[in-house]
Amino acid sequence: MRNVILSEGNRKVSDLREGEDNVSIKVRVLSVDEPKVIHTKRGDRTISEAIVGDESGRIKLTMWGNQAGKINEGDAIELKGAWTTSFKGDVQLNIGSRGEINKIDEGSLPKPEDIPENTPKASESSSRSYGRSRGGYRRGGYGGRGYRRDRGGYSSSFGSSEEGEESSDSEDEE
Repeated sequence: MRNVILSEGNRKVSDLREGEDNVSIKVRVLSVDEPKVIHTKRGDRTISEAIVGDESGRIKLTMWGNQAGKINEGDAIELKGAWTTSFKGDVQLNIGSRGEINKIDEGSLPKPEDIPENTPKASESSSRSYGRSRGGYRRGGYGGRGYRRDRGGYSSSFGSSEEGEESSDSEDEE
């Protein structure tokens, strides 16, 4: 049984909780990193990370596959079909090939300097989890472990690789 909250309509950053699917939200891009390739259990994947926000706060956004590199600092965008995860106590947004990123009217969102610093926090029970909060199992049957064994030790990839991967029925994005 999946423990997933389906989100309908537009949300505010401060209302986001880990484990949500189908999130629609309008945000301003505050900063964006160049796309990079990371290694996951499904092979090499391209991602880019950004900080986005609205009048209620800011949140980290990871764009997977063909969504990587689609936005620029200062853009006003609407995300459709995004999902949330948590890492180190913070809720994070993700968007992949089945989601949409659309530019919207600049005036509908606050200026970057008017976006508060606060970020949504994960619930206490999941704040120590390095895995996905969407429920179910990914291909390979490892569930929600967001770390990989690497030459005798464990390594985490700062909340980007396995944690943000799409569910097992997703298509390859590259």
